[in-house]
Amino acid sequence: MTQQGVRWTADQVLALAPDAASRKAGSKLGAAGPWSGTGGSGEGAVWGLCKGSGSTPYRTVVDLADASGPAFTCSCPSRKFPCKHALGLLLLWAGDESAVPRAEEPDWAEPWLTGRRERAKEKERKAREPAGSTGGAADPEAARRRAERRAERVTAGATELEQRLADLLRDGLAGAERTGYALWEEAAARMVDAQAPGLAARARELGALPSSGPGWPVRLLEECALLHLLDQGWLRRERLPDALAATVRSRVGLPASADGPPVRDRWLVLAQYDTADARLTTRRVWLYGTESERTVLLLSYGAAGRAPELTLPVGLALEAEVSAYPGAGQRRVALGRQFAPPEGTGARPPGVTTSRAVARYGEALVDDPWLESVPVVLERVVPVPDGESWQLADADADTALPLTPAARGRSGLWRLVALAGGRPLTVFGECGHRGFTPLTAWPSGPGPAVPLC
Repeated sequence: MTQQGVRWTADQVLALAPDAASRKAGSKLGAAGPWSGTGGSGEGAVWGLCKGSGSTPYRTVVDLADASGPAFTCSCPSRKFPCKHALGLLLLWAGDESAVPRAEEPDWAEPWLTGRRERAKEKERKAREPAGSTGGAADPEAARRRAERRAERVTAGATELEQRLADLLRDGLAGAERTGYALWEEAAARMVDAQAPGLAARARELGALPSSGPGWPVRLLEECALLHLLDQGWLRRERLPDALAATVRSRVGLPASADGPPVRDRWLVLAQYDTADARLTTRRVWLYGTESERTVLLLSYGAAGRAPELTLPVGLALEAEVSAYPGAGQRRVALGRQFAPPEGTGARPPGVTTSRAVARYGEALVDDPWLESVPVVLERVVPVPDGESWQLADADADTALPLTPAARGRSGLWRLVALAGGRPLTVFGECGHRGFTPLTAWPSGPGPAVPLC
């Protein structure tokens, strides 16, 4: 089967599970016993009937032909996505080719699959429309007036923040402990009203720093300086180069469209991980282009408590186009046309030394002073303890990168140490001013990518 030529690994399938209970339950259904009527098509679909507690088996279908990851449907009552039956079917497909033979789509699976293909064609048609095409539905003049009103509100918010920063520095940083978090939470709320979510997030961070541990005044002063720089960048945006002005608008929180020229490549999935707050779950997927040698970022969002739709487990590769968002040094892209579904691969990205990784971060700050980290593949590094913390030591030079506090608290650290076994290995992660956060690793010899987050 063209769409199923390279089978996924069990780890890649289980990476789709919404929680540990689903992984355990899905693993039990990854054998042929409860399944009947299984099959797969040349268009990237697999299906099967799974015996449950009732008299009627559950009808499960998975569409593997979408670049944003597999889609699922099942007649079971589970609210988890994917359910254990979808996970079990994919495990069966990944582990035993003969258990899911090529076949014609059954009547009960065909309507759902046809509907998805029609929507995919419509999405591709819209993607082919010229940039800026609105089909006559939008009013450019009204959009311009809305943008001007929002810019005025952001300007008012940035001006207010500048006054608050001046008051803080005039009264002294020691006073920040007395005022507490409420002052900056109020400022953040006012930035939300000003439609500047980026400024709001930085204001909240200022409120969390006083009394946050040894050295907090230094960290507070650093963040005040970065916020001041962003305020001034916005207030003087007309004087900035176009690319830097776009970066400032992005950091302030203004929306933008991915208007860069499409770049077609075979993209390796380097890492996927989620961050969440009370309102939103954000999924970050790092891709590496084997021909363009670019590392780019896909972002996907889900409402609180729900996983984003985009799902690309580590170790897959997809042939697709991506378009960049505006801004100097920005790595975020939008996923465009796909030319083949995601498939398993043993390919690895090239790596650099620890000293070169630090240099890359410094170079990136020239284009984006507010950048927290850059994506880097480290080659021939060994995880070693450093007092109460850990670092990645270069096997061929007397240099090392400390791990970030967040990385030291993850279970993935011990997976990394076990995978290395004292030998050099390749590690992908994010390198910034706080250190290095490992996200994926490859063993020194042959072997698949191992997610660490």
